[in-house]
Amino acid sequence: MPTGLIAALDTTNPQMAQRWAGQVAPHCGLLKLGLEFFLANGASGLREIDQRPVFLDLKLHDIPNTVAGGVRAVLPLRPAMLTLHASGGAAMITAARREAETAGAERPILLAVTVLTSMDASALHATGVAGGPRQQVLRLARLALDAGADGLVCSAHELAMLRDALGDGACLVVPGIRPAGSDVGDQSRVMTPGEAARAGATWIVVGRPITQAADPAAAAAAIAAEIAA
Repeated sequence: MPTGLIAALDTTNPQMAQRWAGQVAPHCGLLKLGLEFFLANGASGLREIDQRPVFLDLKLHDIPNTVAGGVRAVLPLRPAMLTLHASGGAAMITAARREAETAGAERPILLAVTVLTSMDASALHATGVAGGPRQQVLRLARLALDAGADGLVCSAHELAMLRDALGDGACLVVPGIRPAGSDVGDQSRVMTPGEAARAGATWIVVGRPITQAADPAAAAAAIAAEIAA
């Protein structure tokens, strides 16, 4: 399956998000709206984005009953994808999957976040996690998929390892993607779009290199072309 492009519309301004969505949607398979947008605008703000499908990146993480309630609350918005933290544990993920199933064929794909791309080995060690990102990613990946997650959010630098361990069927969504020469910002573990596609990403997520470009549509088109090549 070819790698797809997800454009991250990271803003609290619904008019800005809608403008970006209209510009980049022809070149992207999904549009990602995250925590800052949802907290600022809520469900009504999401409904104003008339481009679809939407990847709702909320990274839910709480006790199982609360996360299940969170999934229930967003199902009427019909997100195509929804994130939760794998570190919330198997019971939490299973509860989220059970609730998602109530939407039937229109249920969102549940993606478990393994290790945030802003975290390196030193940052993980500071939180008490022994070993580096690779060991933690694989540990959480297996836990999440066994508990009912449909796929994973991971760094491009763990792609090859996860493909080897999990096979070709796993859905792997990869943020922290930066075209060659771009500012890496607050990301610690990055790859270019072409590198991530060759490493086996199902979807790659690109935000600022698209939305902060002088021409977001052209930037998205160029990244899509690099993936296809």
